[in-house]
Amino acid sequence: MKPPVLVELFTSQGCSSCPPADLFMHELAARDDVIALAFHVDYWDYLFDDVFGKPAHTERQYGYANTGGRRMVYTPQMIINGRDEIVGNRPEDVKQLITRSLSAPQTVSLAAERSGGDIVINAQALTGATRSLLVQVVRFIPRQTVAINGGENSGHEFTYANIVTDIQEIGRWQTGSPLSLRVATQGSAPMVVILQRPGFGPVEAAALVH
Repeated sequence: MKPPVLVELFTSQGCSSCPPADLFMHELAARDDVIALAFHVDYWDYLFDDVFGKPAHTERQYGYANTGGRRMVYTPQMIINGRDEIVGNRPEDVKQLITRSLSAPQTVSLAAERSGGDIVINAQALTGATRSLLVQVVRFIPRQTVAINGGENSGHEFTYANIVTDIQEIGRWQTGSPLSLRVATQGSAPMVVILQRPGFGPVEAAALVH
């Protein structure tokens, strides 16, 4: 079975254009063929201090911009499988990009599952895989409601989906040999394993672990 498409939303509680994209994330998170992750950035915090915002998320967004030759970043922005960028509050256009990604050839077979207190990761390269891939682990909160008491969204309450709390690079995989890793879970929060080309390149595969 083909790996699901990774959709990364860069958003902020201080951004007045973001609520429609935040709402759309609930629909994406419910799909079996999509892994949707919300990275809250911190550059709108002068308007409202986003409780989920992290400098690392802003750095990731700028990394994608630099790789794609874009001078600016914005919210809400979605990155599809590390390749395509699009305004996050345009659902039909996002769905078209997801469909296109699902039709692309699979280059990596990836499996990840819990075993005791660890996550066991196994992967094997298929035709077309890049020789070296980053192995990243993302932890996230599936759902949380926040009351906004300042900035452009003041007075509203929003429920966010799949809020990233931590992303770590745990190694590099040389795809000439199969990958087999064990990673400590650090609790019961769901996790996502991402295999991605270095330098904020395309995502070859992603797997959700509940």
